[in-house]
Amino acid sequence: SYPAKHPFIIFAKTNKGMERPLHFIEHIIEEDLTSGFSKENLRFRFPPEPNGYLHIGHVKAICLNFNLGERYNAPVNLRFDDTNPAKEEQQFVDAIKENISWLGYQWDLECYASDYFDQLYVWAQDLISKGLAYVDSQNSETIASQKGTPTLQGTHSPFRDRSISENQTLFEEMKAGKHPEGSHVLRAKIDMAASNMLLRDPVMYRILYKTHHRTGDQWCIYPLYDWTHGESDYIEQVSHSLCSLEFKPHRDLYEWFLEALAPLDKIAPKQREFARMNLSYTVTSKRKLMELIQEGVVQDWDDPRMPTIAGLRRRGYTPTSLRNFVDAAGVAKRDNVIDMSLLEYSVREDLNLKAPRVMAVLDPVKLTISNYPEGKEEHLDGEINPEQPELGFRKVPFSKHLLIEREDFKEEANRKFFRLTIDKEVRLKNGYIIKGESVVKDASGKITEIICTYDPESKSGSGSEASMRKVKGTLHWVSEAHALNAEVRLYDRLFNVPAPDQDKDVDFKSHVNPESLTVIKAFVEPSLKTAKPFDNLQFQRLGYFVVDPDSTEKELVFNKTVGLRDTWAKQNN
Repeated sequence: SYPAKHPFIIFAKTNKGMERPLHFIEHIIEEDLTSGFSKENLRFRFPPEPNGYLHIGHVKAICLNFNLGERYNAPVNLRFDDTNPAKEEQQFVDAIKENISWLGYQWDLECYASDYFDQLYVWAQDLISKGLAYVDSQNSETIASQKGTPTLQGTHSPFRDRSISENQTLFEEMKAGKHPEGSHVLRAKIDMAASNMLLRDPVMYRILYKTHHRTGDQWCIYPLYDWTHGESDYIEQVSHSLCSLEFKPHRDLYEWFLEALAPLDKIAPKQREFARMNLSYTVTSKRKLMELIQEGVVQDWDDPRMPTIAGLRRRGYTPTSLRNFVDAAGVAKRDNVIDMSLLEYSVREDLNLKAPRVMAVLDPVKLTISNYPEGKEEHLDGEINPEQPELGFRKVPFSKHLLIEREDFKEEANRKFFRLTIDKEVRLKNGYIIKGESVVKDASGKITEIICTYDPESKSGSGSEASMRKVKGTLHWVSEAHALNAEVRLYDRLFNVPAPDQDKDVDFKSHVNPESLTVIKAFVEPSLKTAKPFDNLQFQRLGYFVVDPDSTEKELVFNKTVGLRDTWAKQNN
C-alpha cells in the first residue's frame, strides 16, 4: 500500500521480507546512481582488525555492507586491517571468517592490508618526494604534546623542514631496520593549525620489530590506520567506504591522502558514516573484553555471557535472530543505545518458530502416582513444535514415578496458584490429569516426595483416547527412570547496570553481575540423547536452551538462551 500512496518513496526488503523505506546510506547510493555513477562500479567492504573476536556491534556493520551488496547485486570484500602485529593473530582471522559465514554471508575477495605494504611504501615515498611527508625523530609523547588543542594550534616539529633527500634516506633506513623502535616516524605534512586535529601532521608509519602473522619479519615499519584505510579502499576500488560515526573526523584525512596521491586513474572511494551499535548492559570494546578474559571474569571469547558473535552463538542465538535484530534497530546517523530486550525479543521470536519442544526439570522433586501400576510404561505423544505441525510428534516415556519442578507444588495455596497442591487437579503435559493427595518429608521438614492419583480416562492428545476434560494448570515433567542427567547453565546479564563503562572514573568491572552464571544439575527427557552441539530447544514452560559443545556421551550440557517472556522490561520500568 505504501508505494501506491507515496510513489516518491523507494522501499527495500527487511530480513523478514517486509518492505521498509530506504535508510540514509541507501539514499546516498541512490543519489550517486541518479547522478551518473555506474551500478557496475558499486563495491563494498567489511574491514575488521584481527585483534579479537567480532562482537554485536560488528554485526551491524557486517549486515549493512553485505545487505547493500545483496540489494544492489554488488560484490563485498572482506579486508583485514592487519597493520599492528603486536596485537593481531591468525586465530582472530579464522574466527572472523567463521563468524561472517555463520551469519549467512559470503564475501567476494578476501583481502589484507598487508597485501598492499609494498604499494603503500611506494606511495609514501611519492609523498616525501612531493614535500608532503617527512621523518620526525621525536618520541610519541613529544609529538602528542605539540599537537595543541581544539582551541590552540599545534607547533611545528623541529624536523618538519628536513630536506626531501634526507627524508628519503631516513625512510629507506627505517625500512631496512637500521633504527630502533621509537626513534623515527613518518608524518604527513599538512597543517598544524587545522581545526580538525587529525590533519595536524598525522603519523603514517612507525618502526615496530614484531613478527607479522602473514608477512613474518619482512617488514619492520608498519602503516597506521588513516594512511592504510583509504588507499586500501582505492586499490580494491571500493565505491562506498562505510564507517561507524567515530570515524567521521577522519574523513578529511581520508580524502586528503587520496588527493595528495593525484593524479590517480581510478575511481576515488567515498567514506560515509553511520551510528554504531551500542547495546545496554554490555561493553563492546575489544580491549575491555580482553580484560574480562585475562582477569577470569569470563572464560574466553566464546563465553555465552560475552557480546561476541561466538559467545552469542554459544548462548543459542541464531543468525536469523541477529540479522532481524539489526533490521529492527535500523541504520541511524546519531549514536543511540539499543535496549538488550530488543535483542532478546529477536531470538525469542525466531526460536518460537524453529525450536523443538522438550521437557526438562531443573529443580526436581519426586512425584509418585499411587494408583498407576508399578512397572508399567507408556509412550505418550508430545508435539515437536506447534508452529510446525508437519513435524508431528515425539514419544515421551511415562511411568509411576516422575520428577516435577519443586516450585510447581505447594501443600497449601490460594486460588491464584494454578499448579499442584493437595486436593487439587492439574494436567501433566501430554499426559493425564493428576490430583495431589499427600507428601513425604525428611527430618528437616523438606518435601522429598509428592503422592498423587491420576484419572486413567483423562489422557491428553488428538486421538480417540484423548480426554476433553479441562483443568486450569499444566505441569511439565520427566519420567524418573528414563530421564537423562544434564548440566544446565543459567545465564543472566554480565553487568547489572545499563551502561557499565559510562563513568570513566569507575572500573567497569565493578559492575559485573556476580550471578551472571548459575550451574545446576537437572534432568531431561530421553529424546535428547541424540542432541548435538548448537541444537536449539525450548524447555517447555522454562525457556529456550541450546546444547553446549562441552556436552559428552555421559552428560549433556545446556545453556539458557532466553526466557519465554521478557522479565527485564518490568524490572527496568
